[in-house]
Amino acid sequence: MKCSPKSSLHPLAMSSELPGSNAGIPAGQHPSGAPGGGPTDAATPVVGAFYDRFPYPGDPLQDGPPPGYNWRWCVDSARAFAFGSLPPRDRSGERPWRILDAGCGTGVSTDYLCHLNPGSRVLAVDISPGTLAVAEERTRRSGAAGRVRELRIVQRSLLDLNDEGEFDYINSVGVLHHLDRPEDGLLSLARRLAPTGLLHLFLYADGGRWEIRRTQRALALLGAGTGAEGLRLGRQLLGSLPSENRLRRHHEERWALDTAADANFADMYLHPQETSYDLERLFAFIASGGLQFAGFSNPEVWDPARLLQGELLERARALPLREQWALVENLDPAISHFEFFLTPAPQRQEPLAEASDEALLASGGERNRCLWGWPGTSLLGPDLQPLDLEDGDLELLKALEAAPADTALIALPLPMENAERARRARRLIRDRVLLRLATTGRAA
Repeated sequence: MKCSPKSSLHPLAMSSELPGSNAGIPAGQHPSGAPGGGPTDAATPVVGAFYDRFPYPGDPLQDGPPPGYNWRWCVDSARAFAFGSLPPRDRSGERPWRILDAGCGTGVSTDYLCHLNPGSRVLAVDISPGTLAVAEERTRRSGAAGRVRELRIVQRSLLDLNDEGEFDYINSVGVLHHLDRPEDGLLSLARRLAPTGLLHLFLYADGGRWEIRRTQRALALLGAGTGAEGLRLGRQLLGSLPSENRLRRHHEERWALDTAADANFADMYLHPQETSYDLERLFAFIASGGLQFAGFSNPEVWDPARLLQGELLERARALPLREQWALVENLDPAISHFEFFLTPAPQRQEPLAEASDEALLASGGERNRCLWGWPGTSLLGPDLQPLDLEDGDLELLKALEAAPADTALIALPLPMENAERARRARRLIRDRVLLRLATTGRAA
């Protein structure tokens, strides 16, 4: 499941999963990488050894910044999505977020977290020295450390971070489902989350992994193992089944490109430890950590309008949100993962539609950095979907960038009536081109 930072994360498209390997650690080594160590998970030795054999993800190394972006790794963009607004910048003009990449694997996510969050302090942990060696080389070649105030890449378990204080943003994508007890991992991360922090998780979903699970079980029955022999037999199996076989067709139509790299194939079909969820068990899992659901980070997947229309869509829209999501889960068996944000406490976010024009124009704002083609009217938005701006939208955004930080939208020097200004700002915020500031902007 190779990561694509430009992926929209639609269940039928390439997954952006980045399962790190902090679920385990080679036998005989402490999760902290130092004598004394700390708590480990029952799956630790076997999972750690697996990722030493197959450092994941298998994205190639390159010189210079990583290509494109993934807005979920841009903390400003993620917090504006989850909370509806952003705090002001500090005197240096930055937001020095404290970021934890819990299960960084070969450092693809860490690289983006550094480049998309300048001035932050980043800690990346994993228990596999093999993957960490790749992460260190990747971030060295990209110049990641030069983008942040501090970058630490440490061999350590996410279960053993009690001395690290609190983090504003924790990224743990494709990791907890490789623990023997995922609940312990969630509790550990919850303890490290600041009161106003945001946790981004990615966990396997039952429905879209039907074929994968059967392929895994078949290879286990054949005694394939989790090493080079398993890799050879796995590729042989999926290449030799009858062409009409459901497992072969599913692999060729959906996962062949993602699993071209051996590490990615092994992670999908040979992994020795994994758990998957349905919606009901997912929300029970979230509750076990004492955390609050703050939204799916691929919300378009969970919109019934993607699948229904007319009377059926009207009936779906009348359901409570949880039942709408359950409906989508049942109608789309291709959903292979859940990706979502969690917070320590419920967020009191004023819906954009309920904000008055006066309140909206009194706010400051910033252009989302996760846009392709700026400055211009033809862009790719945060999810790399085509987005066309009007000339007036472009004028508003340019005026905002030229004004002092925290300038209120109403105070921007534009020949634009307040009603038009509010209409444009509202649409730009809805499309996540404009990120609203939590505090009232400068009046002049």
